Amino acid sequence: MFLLVGYVIILAASLGTYAMHGNLLALWVPAEYLAIVGLAIGAFVGGNDIRIIKATLAAIPGALKGSKFTTAFYVDVLALLYEILSKVRKEGLMSIEGDVENPEASPIFTKYPNIVADHHVIEFMTDYLRMMVGGNLNTVEIESLMDVELETHHHETAEPGHVMSKSADALPAFGIIVAVMGVVNVMGSVGEPPAILGRMIGGALVGTFLGILISYGFVSPLAGLLAQKAHEGGTVFKCIKQVLLASMSGYAPQVAVEFGRKVLDSTTRPSFRALEDELKARRGR
Repeated sequence: MFLLVGYVIILAASLGTYAMHGNLLALWVPAEYLAIVGLAIGAFVGGNDIRIIKATLAAIPGALKGSKFTTAFYVDVLALLYEILSKVRKEGLMSIEGDVENPEASPIFTKYPNIVADHHVIEFMTDYLRMMVGGNLNTVEIESLMDVELETHHHETAEPGHVMSKSADALPAFGIIVAVMGVVNVMGSVGEPPAILGRMIGGALVGTFLGILISYGFVSPLAGLLAQKAHEGGTVFKCIKQVLLASMSGYAPQVAVEFGRKVLDSTTRPSFRALEDELKARRGR
């Protein structure tokens, strides 16, 4: 939502101030718009494989939505982990085997539909709970494996932002290409009256204007937002990691979830008291 607000402000600041002393119709050169957009799309398609293209196109709509990683979301994650680990502490690791193998039908997991709906989070959580049930790996080995998986996940989620950033960097050059093409056209029309040549030169310069405006005013902010979304989406996995490792190290569920709480950003981290009260309230349900 704020991305669209930013776009409106950018258009108002650029086109609005220009309209105060110039004619907006002078900026309407459809051929140059088509050329710049075509060059940008061509470079995007030619420079990335189909997996990256699909991931980028899928990530863009998410940039327009608010974040789902709110304090309430993290309270649900920590409460879910607390319930699972409490069951392990009371009944043993084998007691959660059914929950882990089929979380969609688990009495514990189904209490948290927002978490179950995120298959990446559920897969990460259940995979390592399954390893804990198997009992074949120690804490150091599990942590090392988690770090490798999180590094791979971070690389994948960061790709859309990286790709859009490269596109933003290329757009000013594409604007220059279009402007040069316009100048070449002007040079072939040197016999025309000055008024016509002036319009042709102005139209050629629109290419440079468009390349810079689209790059720094539209694509670059989108690239930055996609990078922020990727970073934001990785925090929940770090939270789960710390809770599970703390549990494997022998800490009680109440203490283990505190390890996870400390990983969260200050803007989304529930307070110790708020989380404790929430866990007590859910235990009473």
